[in-house]
Formats: sequence, structure tokens, C-alpha cells
Amino acid sequence: MSKSPEILVKGHAHLGGKKLFEHLELRVKAGEWTALLGPSGSGKSTLLRLIAGLATAVEFDGQIQTDDAQSLMGRIGYMAQQDLLLEWAKISDNIILGSRLRGAANPSEKCDKIIRAVGLSDKADKLPSELSGGQRQRVALARTLLEDKPVILLDEPFSALDARTRADMQDLAASQLAGRTVLLVTHDPGEAVRLCQNIYLLQNEKLVKAQPLEPPFPKKLDDSKALALQAKLLIQIRAGA
Repeated sequence: MSKSPEILVKGHAHLGGKKLFEHLELRVKAGEWTALLGPSGSGKSTLLRLIAGLATAVEFDGQIQTDDAQSLMGRIGYMAQQDLLLEWAKISDNIILGSRLRGAANPSEKCDKIIRAVGLSDKADKLPSELSGGQRQRVALARTLLEDKPVILLDEPFSALDARTRADMQDLAASQLAGRTVLLVTHDPGEAVRLCQNIYLLQNEKLVKAQPLEPPFPKKLDDSKALALQAKLLIQIRAGA
């Protein structure tokens, strides 16, 4: 894996004449988790797609830079809101598809480890149609973790999970993605506070950075400072709705 870069996104975006954001400056620090909070339609997922270099209907006037002046192409692992599983392929094949296409060594061996970690060993030979929504999301997470990229973009990666599994998968992702440059889009202030060294709120066309907590991360579920920041962020979100 190559060195994880810092990413800087600057500019303006419009969709069908509607302003999404302006004078935006988002800094995704190298080797750290950064959260992007905000209401639906504020442009969070659009920012992920722009960074990933994916097609979007948004008109973007700006620039996306890295601190090493290298292209992000080939260095990004991206988990979309939709699981994007191949319905005709069994779960283990869905997880290792990207690795196989790149000719990675022993993808099946690595797959066995990650599929155990997400708690789906007994589902490895199933088809996606045989899984629940939360199980499918864990498959998509496993596929993203197996990619082993220096930059990871996560769009609501834990949204379909029950509370216990969500906490377990947050811990797993934090462990597996240590040292990567991670940008997490979420609607959950608690999730952002627990996992991320840097938190931004995108709301009413503006981007505001929250005061970060001190390491270590992920925070314990009953961490008093994390709970206080979670409440503060929720109040900000509600006030700006």
C-alpha cells in the first residue's frame, strides 16, 4: 500500500441551477478519519463522488489536490450507500472480485479472514438475495476493507446495521483502516464523534469544522466528552434544518 495522502477539496457546486455549496474548503488529513455530517441533499455524497472521480450531474468549479501532487486514481477504496453486489455471484466471490481483477495474491485466503471478521462465515456460499439488508452491507464493507487502499471513502457504511453490530463493525473498520486517509459520510453525530479525529458539518451551503476530541479513537461508547460533542452537533444540525 502506498502512503496515505492528505486531500484538499476547494470550490463551488451547483445542481440544476441550485447551489449545493460555495467557497468550500474540505481538508481530509493524511492517515486520519474525517467525518462529513449534514442533512440529506446537502452535497455530502456528491463530494465523495467528486473525490472518487465518479460521474455526477453536479457542476463543480474547483480543484481536488493531494499533498503529494499525485493522482488519486487507483488509490481509492469506495463504499457507496448501495451495496452494489453482483446478484449472480456468491458472497465470497463478491468480496474478492476487485482483488481478482487486479491479480492480487491469495485473495481467497484474505477473504476468509475478513469474512470471519464481519461475522458472515456461514454465508460465504450464499447469494446476495439470501441475505438481509444488514448482512449485505457487511459484505460491502468486507469488500472495501479487502481493497487495502490508502484512501477510503465511506458513504453511510453502517446505516443498515443493528446497534450492536454497528458498534462491532465500527471497531473493525477503525482497526483495519488505521493509518489510511478515511472520509466518512454519515447522518449520525455519535458515529462521527466516536470514529473521527476531524468532523465537518455541511449545511445551508456552508462547511463548518467542529472542535475535535483528543485521541485515542474509536471512543468508548460511554465516553462523556464524546457524548457531549454528539449532543452539541445534533443541536447544530437541528438548528440549521
